[in-house]
Amino acid sequence: MSIIQVKRTRAQESRAAIERLYIVMRHLFNRGYYKPFGVSGTAIRQALLTLSPEIYGSITDPDKVELEGLLYVIERLPRGIEECRFVKLTSEEGYGASNFDVIIPAKRRRNCYRIDEEQMFIEITRGRSEIYDILTHLTFLYIEAEKIKNRALDEKGDKTREWVKMERIVEGGVTINDDNRELAFSYLSTILGRTFEETEKTYHRFEDSEVHHGLFHVVYWLGKVALEESLEEKDRSISFTATLRERIGHHIYGERWARQIKEYLSSNELLEQPIHVISANLHGILNSVYAYAALKRIPGGWKSIEETALLLSNSKHSSWNEKVRSYALEHGVKFLDDPSGTNISVQIINTAKWDLGKLSPELHFDEDYLKSHKPVILVLDYAFGEQAYEIMDELLRPVEAASGNIPMPISSISIMGKAGILSGGKGDIMIPDAHIYEGTADNYPIENALKPEDFENDDVRVFNGPMITVLGTSLQNRDILQYFRNSSWKCIGLEMEGAHYQKAIQAASRVRKSIGEDITLRYAYYASDNPLVTGSTLASGSLGAVGVKPTYLITLKLLAKVLEGNL
Repeated sequence: MSIIQVKRTRAQESRAAIERLYIVMRHLFNRGYYKPFGVSGTAIRQALLTLSPEIYGSITDPDKVELEGLLYVIERLPRGIEECRFVKLTSEEGYGASNFDVIIPAKRRRNCYRIDEEQMFIEITRGRSEIYDILTHLTFLYIEAEKIKNRALDEKGDKTREWVKMERIVEGGVTINDDNRELAFSYLSTILGRTFEETEKTYHRFEDSEVHHGLFHVVYWLGKVALEESLEEKDRSISFTATLRERIGHHIYGERWARQIKEYLSSNELLEQPIHVISANLHGILNSVYAYAALKRIPGGWKSIEETALLLSNSKHSSWNEKVRSYALEHGVKFLDDPSGTNISVQIINTAKWDLGKLSPELHFDEDYLKSHKPVILVLDYAFGEQAYEIMDELLRPVEAASGNIPMPISSISIMGKAGILSGGKGDIMIPDAHIYEGTADNYPIENALKPEDFENDDVRVFNGPMITVLGTSLQNRDILQYFRNSSWKCIGLEMEGAHYQKAIQAASRVRKSIGEDITLRYAYYASDNPLVTGSTLASGSLGAVGVKPTYLITLKLLAKVLEGNL
């Protein structure tokens, strides 16, 4: 009897690599520590290289340091991480009250602490998704550091001339100026294995970003620490505190976060009014509701919410943002600080305090509905991966009171977010009809009250279909994404929270019965990137002004549905 050999496709190999990554990461988390160049760390590196995520570009090329991916990762890790041999992931363990300076990465809201010259602590409050995200980024850094180390040594094991020059530039505090810039770029490009032009472009991207250490500093220290491990046996190590391992998965932060919201609603007697939950960009909601009244007399005159939002995004108009905020505080908004550690800010908007005659003409509403029902809009900032389940699960639980549990009067839940698109481009809109949870058999069909036809007169491309909720955007590669797009799944995009939100909503409405089964749901995403198109991944740069139009289109549609009573 002959045995048929079935060759695995690249998509299958990639999915297996993702599974290996998560199994190994979970094992190491439970173990408490690992060395990136020990046996376990090597398994993570090999799996990531097999996967070769799009966001990490040329990670598999041993001769070229990946530059766009390097900036992307450095913007999401704490300043100085490249200098540290030891990285420890902690829970909220009192460092916020210490004398250590808090370091917040440019593109991720997480508290980090430089304990000494060799050690960085990173506070984890967003659950396992945050841990996997950090470990993946660190693994990328170690892979690129090895490339830098290899190019810093010649065939005899001595430091190359270019590396010695780099050492003098960084350690000697040499300022890059017009006289030495091109010479310095020449040394750096040799070490990176990139062209002079690519090196110069990346140097300026680092300078223009919010990263405090420039390209020369980051590259030098990545190579220096790798050299010290190789030549002086100064091993690098990643560890997890016992408290973090005990707390993970127990909703400690989500429960504290939700309790604060419910206490405010209860003490201000807002639990008698219908509540509409919107997870969205906080500035978008605030500007859509209040900017018209607060800034109607700005220089040049009022034009539209979208154009005003562009002006407000400019730092020279910071005083205008303060005017909007001040006006909002006087007309029904409560800004809840976040002492819980979730890093999810909240706005509670009581429409009963609105001056309806001062709302923007772009904001459609039903006056009779607003006056009779006085809806409350509960705006949540974006969650991160699995954290979405934790916060929504806790928010939808009944309010505990002396007289008994009081159900949360939730009338609708709207989710707006950024997502990767698979068939369009940046700025397009996606309306999902299901969320598929990558790596599991879980799928969540939804009755989406937001439809593509809601945008038919808005000069924007709209895609409708299932979306993948991925384990991490930094772990997606072309083969997996093409499979989800081209197979019978016919997925239109990828994001990290949808399935987690929907799992919590279904549990609350259909199993626990803590909210009504007929809860109105609205999901919409705007495309921040297309990971299948070279130069259009998240690492290629921010969405910028392109994102303003879809952000405000979706925001105004969601608000209109709420304010017109369309349930």
